[in-house]
Amino acid sequence: MASSVHADTISECSEASTLLDGSVISTVPDRHGFLGGSQYSPEPRQGPPAETVLRRERKWLKMLKGWDDYMDRNYRKIKERCRKGIPMSVRPRAWLYLCGGKLLMDKEPNSYEDCLRVEGDSKCIDDIKKDIHRQFPLHEMFSSDDKPGQQELFNVLKAYTIRYPEIGYCQAQAPVAAFLLMHMPAQQAFWCLVSISNKYLEDYYSPSMEVVQRDGLILQGLLKKVCPPVYKHLKKVNAEPMFYCTEWFLCAFTRTLPWDTLLRVWDIFLCEGIKVLFKTSLVILIGCLGTAKSRKQCPGLCETLARLRNPPDDILSEENLIYNVNRLDLTERDFHVEHQKQTKRMRLERANGNTDTLR
Repeated sequence: MASSVHADTISECSEASTLLDGSVISTVPDRHGFLGGSQYSPEPRQGPPAETVLRRERKWLKMLKGWDDYMDRNYRKIKERCRKGIPMSVRPRAWLYLCGGKLLMDKEPNSYEDCLRVEGDSKCIDDIKKDIHRQFPLHEMFSSDDKPGQQELFNVLKAYTIRYPEIGYCQAQAPVAAFLLMHMPAQQAFWCLVSISNKYLEDYYSPSMEVVQRDGLILQGLLKKVCPPVYKHLKKVNAEPMFYCTEWFLCAFTRTLPWDTLLRVWDIFLCEGIKVLFKTSLVILIGCLGTAKSRKQCPGLCETLARLRNPPDDILSEENLIYNVNRLDLTERDFHVEHQKQTKRMRLERANGNTDTLR
């Protein structure tokens, strides 16, 4: 679990740095453990006042102590507090409870270690080894193979393939697992990965990626409802959903958002489910292309995708993105109707033997 860095130390980052492949890399990690890259945050976060944080910590500790009762009788309060942001001190434990990882771990306390003792499928093992060094190489936990993060990441991913050999290993699971390892011990990260992969992102990691295709079409349908001009622009330049939302969904934004924003999105995501990924995607789409001026600056497919893959900083800022995610005017029925519509469409396409239109 990455340790916090005192603000005074962070302020020295500009002086304590070196060059790597032409980029400035700090020798002092930021408060999240990053040494550089797009997710590096050298400045102290302007969060709530200390007294507010302490008050929220006490409330969360009380909730976690009586978790089952809160989930059964007062889920609305949990949802409200997740939207405000979970205090850093209790976030790892809260995530473990929110996603159901704690329940799974308590049912099978020895399963993770048992999985590690199994040799595993050689192809999965080779694929995992090839990917390990690519996951957050500028984070202090994963910056070299002698750091504990790379071995823990290998163990978590390997254990998943042992437990679910029919699914095996998918590259997109690696950044999700690495992200979890930055916040909790390996066994807890494993059970959170199991829950997220099998419940929140169910069937996302199958080779066909059919469910991701369907959810891309659902996203497109929701966009048409909440912001027709952006929908029309994407259709005009032939920007299919899979061109821009695949990494957003598969990696649950771990490769896209600034770190403070990502943490807040995950607070809500693990409480409210996959609809949060849709809402986050919609906020980015509208933020990037919601004005006539921004659409004029993206006359073709290449310009449009470039903007979506590198949104302006203000769109992805914690305050802006979370505010817009929470205020987005979409109901449960909107999601349900679009889900039914796109599921039916894909079923008909499959029956007719024509899957080209889904790509």
